[in-house]
Amino acid sequence: MQSLIDTELWLAHKRRALARPVEGADFLMRRTADDLADRLGAVERRFGKAATLFCQTPAAAEVLAASGKVTEIVRVEADGTFLAGAAGIVTPPETVPFEAESLDLVVSLLSLQAMNDIPGVLAQIRRVLKPDGLFLGALAGTGTLAELRESLLAAETELYGGAGPRVLPFTDVRDAGALLQRAGLALPVADVETVTVRYDSLFDLAADLRAMGETSPLIDRSRRPGTRRLFARAAEIYAERFSDPDGRVRASFSIVWMSGWAPDASQQKPLKPGSAKVSLKSVLEDSGPS
Repeated sequence: MQSLIDTELWLAHKRRALARPVEGADFLMRRTADDLADRLGAVERRFGKAATLFCQTPAAAEVLAASGKVTEIVRVEADGTFLAGAAGIVTPPETVPFEAESLDLVVSLLSLQAMNDIPGVLAQIRRVLKPDGLFLGALAGTGTLAELRESLLAAETELYGGAGPRVLPFTDVRDAGALLQRAGLALPVADVETVTVRYDSLFDLAADLRAMGETSPLIDRSRRPGTRRLFARAAEIYAERFSDPDGRVRASFSIVWMSGWAPDASQQKPLKPGSAKVSLKSVLEDSGPS
């Protein structure tokens, strides 16, 4: 399989962001962690051993601990600097370092979009989950930074007669559901939440992306230098197409949520075709005017 993401470059961007923290730049992770708390709160069961995979910050582990539903939590990161001295496991990206059927819960926040083999990672997660174990994951989805993508493409095409990719391709919510099924997870659910953030200009958005460690790690990213002229024109196009009446511009972040369970005999099964006891025709006739 051809790789799209330079994972070493992605990690380098993350390490740089960690070394130069900017207050408030973790807003997307904090928002996603809050959503995780809500989703976990809706699950009426307790979990023995859980792992947070490549979440880059302690936010996910803190949510699991605060829920009171998890006995043991293991953080897994691709670089020891993300653990900041806390206990955890360091392993290469896209590796799930646990024995088969050893975990009751696996959580991944905002990292799967940077994986080259998402189906392979999900298959590994399915393998390490105990029967009736749960996977909860969130990744950046289609629509994320659509305004930035369009503005950069238009500016580069206008100035140079062509453009190369500068923003990651993202997973569609329908594809996310199919990926869960492909991995063998039962009761798969995928949904999307869009977060709209406003900035004074494209340059303020770019500063936040650098502070998040989310500048492009594409292998086939544009090799043309991002000149001041290019970004100035892109900022003009951004303001022309995506500004509000007060002059501030919008940036969209689409968060695709995925959940699925390791198959277990106790789980509810869909009825087989033709096994219904009552026909749709009789229901419609009974509910008609009397």
